[in-house]
Amino acid sequence: MNALKADTVRLYGRFNWRLVFKGALSNPAFSVVCSLRLCQVVQRQSPLWRLLVSTPAKVLHRLTCQFAGIELPWRTAIEPGLSLTHGRGIVVNVNAQVGSNVTLFHGVTLGQRDSIARDGSRTTKYPVIEDEVWIGPHAIVVGATIGKGSRIAGGAYVFEDVPPYSVVVGNPGKIVKSGCVPDVNNRWNEQTAGL
Repeated sequence: MNALKADTVRLYGRFNWRLVFKGALSNPAFSVVCSLRLCQVVQRQSPLWRLLVSTPAKVLHRLTCQFAGIELPWRTAIEPGLSLTHGRGIVVNVNAQVGSNVTLFHGVTLGQRDSIARDGSRTTKYPVIEDEVWIGPHAIVVGATIGKGSRIAGGAYVFEDVPPYSVVVGNPGKIVKSGCVPDVNNRWNEQTAGL
């Protein structure tokens, strides 16, 4: 449950269970994060517990995703401190990897990139979003690694790896600044959050 505590800190700047319930009931994007974390916790329990709770948890996650207009598979590897800002329209590939303190705005797509060689062989890459990355509205990241602390501007289309602490804009995405300061509202870490 530390991941859910971290997600709550990102939303409210602090954690308590009252805030979790408030967010889950009033914020559709946060309800998706809560149901995702529930599914992930259930999968780490005993086989009997998984048998009893797994299906209801997955149904709840599917319903919260549908209500919020977000495609975020519960099996996606997501570190603590996820912030979905405005949420609607986010699409994340199940094989994407998302680091801690990542912010995704509405309309973001994290998808796979397929390359087909002349001999017909296919190579597939999935996005890796490192810690403290900020991805703006309607940005698309396919098969690229986005380095720690980087910012991807709204509407950018990124299909090449981005080094840490970079600002990327445009279609195709171009690095316009290096050495940027990460944009993380309510940064979470175990020491400062007392978790």
